[in-house]
Amino acid sequence: MPAGADLAAALDAAVVIALGGNDKGDWPDVAAGLEAALARLPGIGVNVLSRSGWWASAAWPDPADPPFLNGVVLAETAMGPEALMAALAGLETAMGRVRAARNAPRTLDLDLIAYGRLAGTFGDLVLPHPRAAERRFVMGPLAEIAPDWRHPVVGQTAAALATAATVGADARPIG
Repeated sequence: MPAGADLAAALDAAVVIALGGNDKGDWPDVAAGLEAALARLPGIGVNVLSRSGWWASAAWPDPADPPFLNGVVLAETAMGPEALMAALAGLETAMGRVRAARNAPRTLDLDLIAYGRLAGTFGDLVLPHPRAAERRFVMGPLAEIAPDWRHPVVGQTAAALATAATVGADARPIG
């Protein structure tokens, strides 16, 4: 990522994608599955500019489920937001995600958190992600790689949102 004013412009244009999972599926562990997903992003037209480490947290909303690993990437793509979300959903399916019950354990969860500075409804997609700002397992990893990223609606930085987040407050970096 560039520095100074160029960094601010790059952050304003970046696509923010959250990756998570709590079911290892066909991989040795959840982290291996997430790394495999990360490696497949370029194949669906997503150029990763920067990535966080993995963060662990209790499952939400049911902490009795297996714990989650989560991370975030800053990326660029030629796809529009709806096409990107469709490509991300296709990758989830290709990597073994089965949509059984809402919030059930899953091999891969890909969320489009922000698409540049866009704000609004795009088909079935709401940008920025309507609950991301309150989730430490999203804002913590984002603050790790882009603490000065500003939420397109609330205007706060990723660092401030990570500190204030109430959902997944136990999220912490691993490794």
